[in-house]
Amino acid sequence: MRVGVDGRSLIGSARRGVGRVTADLLSALAARFPQDEWRVLLPAGTAELPRGTIAQRSRLPSRVLFGAAPVAGRPRLDVLLGGVDVVWLPAPAPVAISRDVPSVLTLHDLSWIQRPRDFTLYERAWHRVAQPGQQARRAARVTAVSERTRQDAIELWKLDPSRISLLRPPVATCSPTAGGGPHDEPFFLWVGALEPRKAPDVLEQAWSMARSRGLGARLVVVGEGRLPLTGDGVERLGRVTDAELGALYDAALALVMPSRLEGAGLPPLEAALHGVPSICSDLPVLRESLGADGAVWVPTEDADGLARALLRMARDPEQRERVAVAAGRAAAARADPGPPAVQMRALLVEAADQ
Repeated sequence: MRVGVDGRSLIGSARRGVGRVTADLLSALAARFPQDEWRVLLPAGTAELPRGTIAQRSRLPSRVLFGAAPVAGRPRLDVLLGGVDVVWLPAPAPVAISRDVPSVLTLHDLSWIQRPRDFTLYERAWHRVAQPGQQARRAARVTAVSERTRQDAIELWKLDPSRISLLRPPVATCSPTAGGGPHDEPFFLWVGALEPRKAPDVLEQAWSMARSRGLGARLVVVGEGRLPLTGDGVERLGRVTDAELGALYDAALALVMPSRLEGAGLPPLEAALHGVPSICSDLPVLRESLGADGAVWVPTEDADGLARALLRMARDPEQRERVAVAAGRAAAARADPGPPAVQMRALLVEAADQ
């Protein structure tokens, strides 16, 4: 079977989010099913592909290569890859595919529909051009990274439930190297984009409260975005490598995720594989991932509650251990990339055989 993959999320260094999930799952697919051809279309930029995949590189950046594709109907991804049996779209994005080539679409969340004002005008226009609802209805199979996302997509786009499968992505440890982060004093860790749905504004307010009440730990921020997250004891690192992130996970008191909306919530699971607990917004999708006891839960938008949770986590090692153990059980169940790869390959075969 020849599988075409939209590889634009793989472009760039220090990938997180969709790019990380795509790379991990593609690596497992190529390793487990070497009899298949895994052809990846890459726009201009730097990308490290998993072993066993075949790269088709373009000199054009993603916006130029794909921007007009849904309207013009070309360039068609499958044609650029030299012909494939099925296409995997790791996320909704503007793309053209030949009518007779089936596709499998992965949904990570529906944030651009549920919280459109969190995005810039350009980002909203890009999502409209992508026509994600049409992509989902056209796809032979659809996967969702959480049951919450699956149900939201079924309701929003009136999809046949039998065509959309829950496929939780694998969770991997980030092997640390020396010098990956500050180890000289206790710190909390933020991992994620600095954007409205992640609620850095709520954490900034909570952090100020906690510091005024005697919190001595620092806050290390990994991620980029257009929103500030500043304050006394806050250190922004921007993007880091997986090895550097592993060192940060190993040394952190806890991860903090006060999000307003999440698709799957991988950072708390990654932290748990390093024995680190999390303080999270009480979102159904995060409880789905971590279990009822797998985090300290704080209501969304509750800066005072978050401040109190930070103070207790810093001062109560027994709580840190208890939460980390509970989350670790959930994370361990997701650490093997084999089952998601087998499930994805089966869906690709079903789509190709239609």
